[in-house]
Amino acid sequence: MPFGPLRLDDGRIRFRLWAPAQRAPKLQISDDRAEYVLPMDPCGDGWFECVTNRARTGQTYCFRLDSGLAVPDPASRFQPRDAHGPSELIDPHAYRWRHEDWRGRPWREAVIYELHVGSFSPEGTYQGVIKRLDHLVELGITAIELMPVADFPGRRNWGYDGVLPFAPDSAYGRPEDLKALIDAAHAHGLMLFLDVVYNHFGPDGNYLNAYAPSFFTPRHHTPWGEAINFDDDDSATVRAYFIHNALYWLEEYRFDGLRLDAVHAIRDDSEPHVLTALAEAVRGRFGEDRHIHLVLENDANQARFLTRAAAGQPVP
Repeated sequence: MPFGPLRLDDGRIRFRLWAPAQRAPKLQISDDRAEYVLPMDPCGDGWFECVTNRARTGQTYCFRLDSGLAVPDPASRFQPRDAHGPSELIDPHAYRWRHEDWRGRPWREAVIYELHVGSFSPEGTYQGVIKRLDHLVELGITAIELMPVADFPGRRNWGYDGVLPFAPDSAYGRPEDLKALIDAAHAHGLMLFLDVVYNHFGPDGNYLNAYAPSFFTPRHHTPWGEAINFDDDDSATVRAYFIHNALYWLEEYRFDGLRLDAVHAIRDDSEPHVLTALAEAVRGRFGEDRHIHLVLENDANQARFLTRAAAGQPVP
């Protein structure tokens, strides 16, 4: 994944930031014993990176902009101190999956229960959901759709004000807790879908305009203001960001599908449309190995996004 930290073969960690509006952002790494501020090297096309042996799992980090403003990683895997705080360095391979042979279920078997993690159980956590999986099985449910869990500011939210799409919100537990929920659901024969929001960012905690204003475009407007830039200058990186986010949830967390929120508000006049490109990327990554389902909320009833060729691939 081009976004977020990556452990290299020699054990060092590579940090990357797309910040075309910055000259010399810095990486700040902190733990209980020390704090390091390290320069980042420009890599072209607005990218900066830093490769260091000073980072380890569990430390927090952020990026220091030219102004001195500290911002979380836009591809943060976890925000232990909420959306405005630093990001935590997570080992994506630390969780040991118990049901790696799960391949999902065909769409014809889907009986979907939409679920808000914070309100479904007294605990309001991923662990709280695990305790009630038997109840859902008894109801005849075969698939759970989690309302959005992308990190949002505060402790309570329906999920549609997320600002860090790669970070499951800390109000519900840690990343390994979410993986444990998915693992347990698969043990019960249940599919897990995730509601994702690719049409806007929430109004509080979104720092992208401070260092990557071309993430948005005045070319289109949405109910939330300027549209996310899927078809203007510099849109290639923005498109990749969301496509890799979809792949991330399906691969790293082993979700069985995604419900894409209000795709009629995803404005894209380019070809292929970003939704088509996303679907093609998912099929290219997983092929026939797993049952992966992409569900659209589409008030415009754009049937072209549902058209498929004989082999199942999207038709332009």
